[in-house]
Amino acid sequence: MSTQKRQRGRPRSQFRESSAGTLQSLDRALGLLGAVARSERATLTDLSLSMGVPTATTHRILTTLQKHGFVTFDEDRQDWIIGIEAYRIGISFMNRTNLTEVSRPVMRSLMEKTGETANLAIPDGGEVVFVGQVETLNPIRAFFARGTRTSMHASGTGKAILAALPDDRTRKILMASGLTPFTDNTLVTPADFFADLEKTRERGWSYDREERYLGMSCIGSVIYDEHHEPCGGVSISGPSTRFDDLRVPELGATVAEAAAEITVLIGGRAPSGHLTREAGE
Repeated sequence: MSTQKRQRGRPRSQFRESSAGTLQSLDRALGLLGAVARSERATLTDLSLSMGVPTATTHRILTTLQKHGFVTFDEDRQDWIIGIEAYRIGISFMNRTNLTEVSRPVMRSLMEKTGETANLAIPDGGEVVFVGQVETLNPIRAFFARGTRTSMHASGTGKAILAALPDDRTRKILMASGLTPFTDNTLVTPADFFADLEKTRERGWSYDREERYLGMSCIGSVIYDEHHEPCGGVSISGPSTRFDDLRVPELGATVAEAAAEITVLIGGRAPSGHLTREAGE
């Protein structure tokens, strides 16, 4: 007479586990969901190739995600798009993220790396409004009270935001607000100003060299929202004596990295062709 062998330990799972200890099926599903979100629209074949997963497996995952509302199949175009449930989860994330709260740790790190005061500002018409600041420990430093306004054309964050807009939108803003001269260094002609914006686009950061206040300089970079639109800017500011020509490019790159990090943390996305640091890098 034969006896059934008694099982030991945990029952065998219907899901395979990868060497990293993650469920392979869930890992693939989340990866596929991310691929659909990044491409906005994608065919089954394209998704299968991009993920390196067989077409049949990819289709099973997609139909499971579709069942729960995370993706949708467009019958007319025969491709896959993100679903309403993914949107609801995204909204839940956005509801708990606040630009000033999310930015603060990044700004503190920016201040520590550069030794200069870090600022956060948002656009409002032809001005930027300062909504956050982490002061440097240096005894001589910049200070902007929360709610302080300044003209976009003479501000590090303002110029970074304007550089991220199409030229026609920038012209409309400038026509309404004007190019008011604050110091001898303020850019007051359209030719000079747009040439400066082009430099900002190429570098990824703006440079205000005593254009608003004599003796003070500022470097800024733009923050993008989920619609690829500029929603704010982060900057460092301080005495011009600490912004020497050899140090400025390094400072600019550091500010641009901070702006890219904040963009990712708020769920933002830079336009195509504009590089942002991916989460986890």
